[in-house]
Parts: sequence; structure tokens; C-alpha cells
Amino acid sequence: MILILAEKPKAAFKIANYLGNGKIFTRKLKNLKYFEFYRDGKRFVCVSALGHLFKLDSKNKKWIYPDFDVKWFPSYKEIGKRKLKNYLKALEILGKNAKDIIIATDYDVEGDVIGFNILRFVFKRANAKRMKFSALTKFEIENSFRNLMSSLNFGQVFAGLARHYLDFYWGVNLTRALSLSVRNFVKKRIMISAGRVQSPTLYLVYKREKEIENFVPKIFWIIKAIFEKNGKKFEGSLKDGKIFEKEKALKIFEECKKESYGKVVRVDVERKKVLRPVPFDLTSLQREAYKYFGFSPSKTLKIAEDLYLDGLISYPRTSSQKIPPSINIKKIILSLSQIPSYSKISKEIIKEGINLRQGKKVDPAHPAIHPTGLIPKNLSKEKMLIYDLIVRRFLASCYKDAIKIQTNVLIKVSSYLFEASGSFFEKEGWYKIYSFVKPEIKILPSLKEGEKIKIEKINLIKDKTKPPSRYNQGKLLEEMEKRKLGTKGTRSRILDILYKRKYLEGRKSIRITNLGKALVKTLEEFVPEVLSENLTRKFEEEMEEIMKRNKSIEEVLEEAKSKLKEILEKIKKNEKKIGKKLLASMKSL
Repeated sequence: MILILAEKPKAAFKIANYLGNGKIFTRKLKNLKYFEFYRDGKRFVCVSALGHLFKLDSKNKKWIYPDFDVKWFPSYKEIGKRKLKNYLKALEILGKNAKDIIIATDYDVEGDVIGFNILRFVFKRANAKRMKFSALTKFEIENSFRNLMSSLNFGQVFAGLARHYLDFYWGVNLTRALSLSVRNFVKKRIMISAGRVQSPTLYLVYKREKEIENFVPKIFWIIKAIFEKNGKKFEGSLKDGKIFEKEKALKIFEECKKESYGKVVRVDVERKKVLRPVPFDLTSLQREAYKYFGFSPSKTLKIAEDLYLDGLISYPRTSSQKIPPSINIKKIILSLSQIPSYSKISKEIIKEGINLRQGKKVDPAHPAIHPTGLIPKNLSKEKMLIYDLIVRRFLASCYKDAIKIQTNVLIKVSSYLFEASGSFFEKEGWYKIYSFVKPEIKILPSLKEGEKIKIEKINLIKDKTKPPSRYNQGKLLEEMEKRKLGTKGTRSRILDILYKRKYLEGRKSIRITNLGKALVKTLEEFVPEVLSENLTRKFEEEMEEIMKRNKSIEEVLEEAKSKLKEILEKIKKNEKKIGKKLLASMKSL
């Protein structure tokens, strides 16, 4: 018997169904449901890992720090002790009877950690064959099975293990140290959490809040003119822009107000390409879903993962904006042409030729997010919104650039120049597919150099400079990616943790709470290293080196422990001061 290990039950069913050509048998051993099929005269069973069946935990039951004595334990808390024991026992029985084992979990660091832990702790084996696929479709599964990798990708395995150890070391030790500093003064079980990625992320919001608090607005004036030709009115703005001296603004305004006509001194007409978008990576999908539907990043990821398990889209946890030639784009578009909403444009793309625009970002494990071509059935409203967004983005990236006619005009009023601009689209291009983006159209009347233009009105407008805007969830996610804080798959979870810990509030306009501020100020004073994005980025880069097999996991972990010990010593030395500062912000507790 050959055992195939998938990550989730839905994936296990699909893999068995495709490889068994629909002839599968559902079996049960204890509380483990698995799928049996025959292929080429061999018996296969396909089982699910149910996600992470093992998690890191401290061997020491006492709440002490520093604590680096950790071990992988079955995830009893998440699944229930008895249920999980029976599940693991059933997996063990199947594993013992297996001649060969194939790991078919998601092909990324987390998928490899899940597979590797079950392989060593349950199946008692050091290695296995590996399936690599980016979509749960018959073609991908068959292709992956026919081209099995002879081994796990141990670069991904060790990088994934390193991430778990680093997150545990930093999260558990810092949380214990900070929480115990407060518990010196109160009897309640108070939890103050900090982490390798969450603390620098919180610091981003804190610094933005400080910029807003410290911002001193400046008064300025702008001068606008309303022009008219043949009954059509249009607006022009003084070319000098903002004027910060009141006397100067009044002087220009009074001089221009005396004039009844302006003179067109320059007309520039430019034909511009507006490039079609590139396919989605996870971060850009989360950003757009937040922008258009108000979905949180974690909600978007959950929906995208469900669509992936339904076989409707490719693997969503990707940082790629490229679709390789091995993926049959024409076949996907032909399939999409069977869906009424996409029929007309899909046929047009096929007729006129596919012209895929690739982005710059690459992910060695998976391509950009794209539809598989399978026809969706009975999708919920929210799933349909995300599916439609992905399909339209994919089709738009395969279509034509838009062509915009941009007109820029300079009009002289007295001795001052006013700018006016207008645009319209000669060819709508990709805009007609990706209807979430509305092209700006502002048509000017026909103007010629040297002609006089009637001035309807001159306006003097008083305003003041604005502080930087607060982050929303989409922008903060984008900023985390730019600064290499976390990974494509973990960033949304970090935001959820910060909200759960009551360090952040507000969804459309993110604010740091008093507790969040107190934590940042305390860390800033006593252990600023915890807030350093450079330190976090350094460890991210070292995990990439582990993945490339340029650095060992032991080397990176020892370096992390050494740095963390220094930080924890500082906290211990200032424990009472830290506790008092944090407690002062927790009056409600």
C-alpha cells in the first residue's frame, strides 16, 4: 500500500478522486476518515493531516524565562486530546502498513513542516516522496503525481522549523518577561504579549500616530479660476500651487480678479498607455479586497483558501506576480468563456490574442493567483466577490492596455499662469473588464494656442496642510511587506493578534490603544531592540539562507538565543520599572 498525506480533508478527497479516476472508497479507522483507490494495480490510501498536528511547547511547566527547552507536542489543545490521540494512532497504523509515503501537503514552508512532523513523529521515517502542485485540478494533480520529487524540500522544511522556533523563543519569553513584571504588583493573571514580528508592526502604527500628534498644520492659499468656452466651463489652478504668504496670495488674487479674459499660451496633447494590471499575489489580493469590499486581510485569505480547496483558483499563499508558460492560459480562458459573466470578453481575448502582462515579483514555489477554469457552483456571496475579483484581474492582465488622451493647458491671466488638464479614453482596454477601477474622464473644450478664454470667476481658497493619514488594514499589510515584516501567509494573522491583544483598534483607520502605546514606550525605553524591524528583517533573511541551504538552522537559532538572552537580562534588571509603567496604562484591568 502507498500512503498519500494531504493537508486538509477536502484536498485528500480531491487528490484521491483525481488519481483514482473517480473510483474511490471512503474508509474509516477509529475517527480517521480516509480514501482508498487503485491505480496501475497498486493500492493507495489518501489521508489528511488536519493542518498542524504538532506544535512547539515548553518542557518546563513553570512560567519562567529565559526558556529555550522546547519540544514538539501533539496539538491537543486545538483538536481535543482523546480525538487527536485516536487520530494519530490511526495514522500510525496506516503508516506502518505503507510501503511508500508521498507527502502532498501545500508546497510551502508550513506545508513541509506539517508533512515532516507527521513523517518523523507518526510514521517514524526520515524522508518521503513529494508532490508539488499549485492548484487542485485533475491536470495539476496528475502532472504532480507523474513527476514526483524523490525527497522533501529540506531547505523549506528547515526554514519552516526555524520560523516556529524563533517565533516561540521570542513570543513566549518576551510575553512571560513582560507579564511577570506586571504580576509583581497585582494578583490577576495579566497577559502582556510581544513578539518577533508583532512588536515591530505595532511600532509602525505607533510612529504614524506620533507623526499625526506632532503634526503642526500650516495655513496656505490656492487660487483657482473658472474658465468658459462655448458654454462649457472648466477649472484651472495657479501653476505656483500652494502659497504660504497671505499678502502674496491676496496680491495675485486681486490682480487676476481684474481680468475678464485669459490667453491660452500652451496646449499639449499626449497619447498615453495605461498599463493593464499584473496578476495577483496574496498581498495585492488582500489589499484590493479590503479596498473594494472592506474584507480584512485574514478574511480574504480564508476565502481564497476555500476557493483553492474547491479547485477554483491556484494556491493563494504566493508572492509571485508571474504565470509560467507551463500553465495553459488559453485553456483557462476558454473554460471561463462558458460562464456568462466572462463569456464575451474571454472570447474576445482568445480571438485577438492573449497578451499576459507579468509582474516583477517571483515566488519559486507557486505562480501568481489565477482561476483554474473550473466552473463555480453555489458560491456564497462573499466567495463570489473574491472569485470575481481574481477572474477579472486575471483576464485584465491578459487583455489590452488602455489608451488615454491627456490634454494639459497653460492659460495666462494678467502675468500669472494657470494650469488646466483633461483626459478621455480613446480605448478603454482593460478597464472594461476590471470594473472595480473607474477611469477618470474630464473633457476640456477644444482650445488653441493664442486664443482668448473668458474668465467666469477667480477664487481664493484658504486651507491648511494635513497630517499623514492613519493606516487602514490594506495599507498596513502593504507596509509590512515593503519592510519584510512577516511572510505573505503570516501578516494577516499578526494583525489579528494585535487586535486581539487590544493593542490596536479601528478597522478603516487603525489607531493604537493606550495599552499599545504604553507597551511601545516601555519597550522603547528599556529594550528598543524588540521594536527593531532591522532585527526582524535580519532573521527573515537568515531563514531565506536556511532555505537555500547556505546556513544551518542550529547557527541561526543559537544567534537568536544569544540576542534574546541579552534582551531578557535587560528586562529582568528593570522588571519593577517596566511593571509599574505597564500597570499604569491598565487601570481597567
